[in-house]
Amino acid sequence: MKVSLFGAAGAVTGSCHLVEACGKRILLDCGMIQGSRIEEAKNALPFDFDVKRIDAVVLSHAHIDHCGRLPVLMQYGFHGPIYTQRATADLLPVMLEDAASLAEMDAERRNRFHKDGHSHHKPLFTRHDVGQVVRQLERLDYRRPIELFPGITVTLQDAGHILGSASVRVQAVEDGVTRTLVFSGDLGPRNTPILNDPDPYDAADLVLLESTYGGRLHRDRAATLEEIGQIFETAWKGGGNILIPAFAVGRSQELLYWFAKHFDDWGLGKWRIFMDSPMASKVIEVYDRHEELFDADAKAMFHGRPHPFRLPNLKYTTDVEDSKAINEHKGGCIIIAGSGMCNGGRIRHHLRHNLGSARNHVLFVGYQSAGTLGRLLVDGIDSIKLFGEEIRIKAHRHTIGGLSAHTDQSGLLDWFGAYDRHPRVALVHGEDDARKALALALKTRFDVDAQIPAYGDTLTI
Repeated sequence: MKVSLFGAAGAVTGSCHLVEACGKRILLDCGMIQGSRIEEAKNALPFDFDVKRIDAVVLSHAHIDHCGRLPVLMQYGFHGPIYTQRATADLLPVMLEDAASLAEMDAERRNRFHKDGHSHHKPLFTRHDVGQVVRQLERLDYRRPIELFPGITVTLQDAGHILGSASVRVQAVEDGVTRTLVFSGDLGPRNTPILNDPDPYDAADLVLLESTYGGRLHRDRAATLEEIGQIFETAWKGGGNILIPAFAVGRSQELLYWFAKHFDDWGLGKWRIFMDSPMASKVIEVYDRHEELFDADAKAMFHGRPHPFRLPNLKYTTDVEDSKAINEHKGGCIIIAGSGMCNGGRIRHHLRHNLGSARNHVLFVGYQSAGTLGRLLVDGIDSIKLFGEEIRIKAHRHTIGGLSAHTDQSGLLDWFGAYDRHPRVALVHGEDDARKALALALKTRFDVDAQIPAYGDTLTI
């Protein structure tokens, strides 16, 4: 068995790994690269492998950096099955249709301002391409092995990252010998609201382990929630708005869970709360259909009051005009909007209207990739240009690390430590500083020499 890394090796986005075994070629994830314009332009480049020879795709979860290039894979000639967990299969069209819509609007905008007036920019993919992806989906359950091809079996287990997220085990029998690869996917922290804890495997020959936060420990959850409550109190007294860039899948639903749990503690009844994301509204419908995947606490809470997704002062805005109207409110609003890294979507319009006032606050509750607007804001940039307007930033910025959907170094070590014998491990889905820090921690705790592969490297089992 061989696995070649064609994405998320030295970076957090663009997950894509090619497995070769028993004469078959299986792609683990096919994600979009996110970051600067230069980085994102790579999404349109040809793949560094023969797409027509791919026999199947196994998808870990529905975040766009893991699934976003599936329509492009179709354009280059892939026509095989795409295997994924049932909830991920329901989330996937929501995510990809939104990405297609954004790509189409971006291409139209760029063509409109092209000097000679001719069309030169095409969207990365269209909603028609998304339809082809959906037609090729094969739905799997957790912990039920399925033989994809003779000699090759795949099993999914809950990764605890977002609804339907999975770690993937690929077992191949060749020459009477079974070889096992485990791809962690993205692992969530223990005790994440709504979701069950990550479900580790007990044995492998090689583990591809994510390392997004391999170099840090998250703040204590209780301290994080206390901090959020204090920010809300300060913002209310100052008469400002609170902006929360959030991914439509996972983070938005978790925020609403905490809002319901601390509705009175945080004085949320006096705020106007906006979920300004058409996609998030559709995602919540998927969550409603998959309550069987919730943990026990969430099942109890969702049958109580207030219901996290139906808070009395929560308004879902899908219409563009309703979204614009939010910015008429100069204070007393909590605005949750995508994209989570501020590189697109409605959050950019809200930033334009709110960053220039010291009354306002921006809460960053998720990972901000290098080169994104979110990362620039977190790193303290003084001014930015949005929609042709230079804005000097006066709003308060808060990085809330304790709500990450990725587990931290301690959680990664605990997940890896569940193996009966410590297998060989290669670190992916992390920037190099994080991978080096996690490699050192693995060596210290388990005496394991973790590999830090580069893009295009091939590992043999």
